[in-house]
Amino acid sequence: MIGITTRKTDSELFGRSKWWGFPDMPEELEYPEVPVNVDGELYYDPLTFVCQIRCADLAPYDPEGLLPHEGMLYFFAALDYFLGNLDADVAPGMGEWNPQYFKVLYSPTCENLHTHSIVYEDGTPACLPAEEILFGGSESYTCLLGKPYFEEVREAAPGMVSLLQIDENDDWGLRFFDSGMLNFLISKKNLASCKWQEARCYLHSF
Repeated sequence: MIGITTRKTDSELFGRSKWWGFPDMPEELEYPEVPVNVDGELYYDPLTFVCQIRCADLAPYDPEGLLPHEGMLYFFAALDYFLGNLDADVAPGMGEWNPQYFKVLYSPTCENLHTHSIVYEDGTPACLPAEEILFGGSESYTCLLGKPYFEEVREAAPGMVSLLQIDENDDWGLRFFDSGMLNFLISKKNLASCKWQEARCYLHSF
């Protein structure tokens, strides 16, 4: 397990590991969106950018080489409702999520990246401020690799690795119903083959 903590910073986080903010991606990766039907009209809502992980940062904490040690991993999920927007058109519930509600992307390089910014009509950023990611400590329930915290998730996805586990956080206003956690899950076989498109997502709470 690789623990994740974050801290606010004034440093430039472009191309570095960061939580929230906007993703820095190569042009060939498209920002993922979820189709939404409201009163018979279809539109596409951008998924919330959760974090980008510069894989080189993981090498000291991943001696088995379970994750790539170069390139960048990106995590997106439909989190607007859980960040306090109770009127969000997309609000996934408990249990396993439909694949359209989350996405794991990977770039084999950290070069030629471009920031994909999404803003509201008034020009303000449609995201929380980016925070620096610190890796290592085992005291955090927000972490990479390891087993899901909840037994119910382990039973629903036997043998799968928790690629990323996200715990609630009052500083972000992030709540998963009643003390819940969100897990990005992947089989050991697909993890070894870097088949990120085969990841699953599961929400559980007390």
